[in-house]
Amino acid sequence: MKHYTIEEVKSWDRFYRGNFINSISGFKSVSLIGTVDQDNNANLAIFSNIVHLGADPALIGFINRPREASPHTLANIESTHCYTINHIQEEFVEKAHQTSAKYDSKESEFDKTGLTPLWTDDSKAPYVKESKVRYALELQEIIPLKKNNTFLVVGSLKDIYVPKVAVQPDGFVDLSSVGTLTSLGLDGYYKTSLLSRYSYAKPNLQPARLDN
Repeated sequence: MKHYTIEEVKSWDRFYRGNFINSISGFKSVSLIGTVDQDNNANLAIFSNIVHLGADPALIGFINRPREASPHTLANIESTHCYTINHIQEEFVEKAHQTSAKYDSKESEFDKTGLTPLWTDDSKAPYVKESKVRYALELQEIIPLKKNNTFLVVGSLKDIYVPKVAVQPDGFVDLSSVGTLTSLGLDGYYKTSLLSRYSYAKPNLQPARLDN
């Protein structure tokens, strides 16, 4: 095993350093965030930093890059207070990745990539029709992170669409059963499979396997 100091890492080429740092934190959820502006122009962007913040109330957060680097999603959410998050499956991963290109604010990534906007009565923002797991959120707060000029966007869950086959009797959602992908770094996409589930951990008690 090789030891790297942060001083050494800082001396590396920018893109090599970026790939290294973006990978070292491990596998992450990756999804498409759908938004719309006040003129009903749809926007779609890929994010790999979406995180569960709590179940009651049901809150989910994601990190938006500095405004000048990634302005459209954040501006639309600030304007409409609504957005959707859509899981990515293998069948359209290349199209999902293409949404990271810097399109003009009036150009819809749906049109540019061939993905299909799904408009419903429950959300002003579009879902991704191809996605097998999708949900809508209402903005709760946007927290600026001063150290690197990014933003923690916090939303509350409003409406959720999940195939029945993925929902287990105890409420556990087996995302591997519907092919939800995960990511590593900025451009690596991976399939998942369930290894095991265990009972709630208690001191001095061996956890039981729940998937036997």
